[in-house]
Amino acid sequence: MASVSFKYWNDCVDPHDLEAMWADPDVRAEWLNAGETKGSKVHLSRDPDGQPYLTQIEMKAVAGIIVRRHFLSQIDSDMLCAIAELESDRQLLATRYNKKSKEVTMGIMQILPKTADWLVSDLGYRTYELAMDSKLLYKPFLNVYLGAAYLKWLSNYEQKERSEEFMVRAYKGGTKKATHKSTLPFWRSYLSVKETLPSRKIFDVNPLPPSSSASAVPEKKVNTTWDSRTSAEDMEEMWNHPSVSKEWIKSGEKKGHVRLSHDTERRPYLSRVELRAVADVIISKYFSTKQLKPTVMCAVSEIVTMRFIEGIGQRTGLMGIDYPTARWLYKDLGYKSYEVESVEDLTKPFVSMYFGAAYVVWLSEYEGRERNLQFVVQAYLSGPQNVNLQETGPMWLKFEEALSRYEDLKREAAGSCTIL
Repeated sequence: MASVSFKYWNDCVDPHDLEAMWADPDVRAEWLNAGETKGSKVHLSRDPDGQPYLTQIEMKAVAGIIVRRHFLSQIDSDMLCAIAELESDRQLLATRYNKKSKEVTMGIMQILPKTADWLVSDLGYRTYELAMDSKLLYKPFLNVYLGAAYLKWLSNYEQKERSEEFMVRAYKGGTKKATHKSTLPFWRSYLSVKETLPSRKIFDVNPLPPSSSASAVPEKKVNTTWDSRTSAEDMEEMWNHPSVSKEWIKSGEKKGHVRLSHDTERRPYLSRVELRAVADVIISKYFSTKQLKPTVMCAVSEIVTMRFIEGIGQRTGLMGIDYPTARWLYKDLGYKSYEVESVEDLTKPFVSMYFGAAYVVWLSEYEGRERNLQFVVQAYLSGPQNVNLQETGPMWLKFEEALSRYEDLKREAAGSCTIL
């Protein structure tokens, strides 16, 4: 085992993560029944060998918190729980040495240090600090966060939407062995374990009933307002947009605190009026010479992420731009009006729209040739090397439908001859 020792939850989680654990009704009940008191240190469970582990209730809560915060509609929390069960038996300090590769996997999700470094440095998963210290991988929230990030990457390996079976088997044996017989037993065990997990409930962030033992505090709602994801300058632009100000005033919003819309699963999204305004602002300020239409960007967002601010499936952010692409546009092509230092930056509407527009502009001139709209849309969805203009697929038809909807909101000025 590792030369790291955790006695209490407080030793291995940040205060706001511990607060989130207390806010989970099942965890709170389990901890209070075990004699724990909110405000005091919470003991970790230990196996007969004295090694700390998470109970199934605690593991379910950690996975649920990570998914709700960072991977909603992208990763199934039960997938994380089942993999943790098989890989480490939920032991915080679990390690495994591979004699063939001479590498060590660490923590609940059995993450390789080099994989963790790659996820942080190349893919931008920086919500939790790794700081070149592999021992931090024993911390449960960091480990599960990176495990989820890796699964998300596997879900779109080589720009193909992958099945749950591919993701799980590739997690165990690597992408080359995702269909090899050596990973089939792991997949079968995974399915069996997944069936036995504690029942999953919709997490309620409303205040819990008072208790004589502890005062319950719900998990803090993070970034639930426009103002928390948008600069003051861009918020001023939104308020100055006639259609947006009309919509916001009608719904009772006030400057300094504009609520985001949420669906029934609490996923934040933009209204079509808001999306159109963001596109208007970005294009008028940064792409006015590129003859790029706001309606095109709106239609792309509609078909790629359905206007969800945090993205959907393997797509990140409002425009579905991944971190490596955004970082390449920023560093190599000089699109630096907005900073992109982590994948979290791409869940800000203006940032995602800016890099989405930059990518569309680059695609419209791919390989030094002026490209038509159908090429650009296909390339945006599946990469420029995979475009086939001989086939009109369902996504192109959906794009045309979405485009007409946004052009109906506000007709473009007559006489434009732009292809975009």
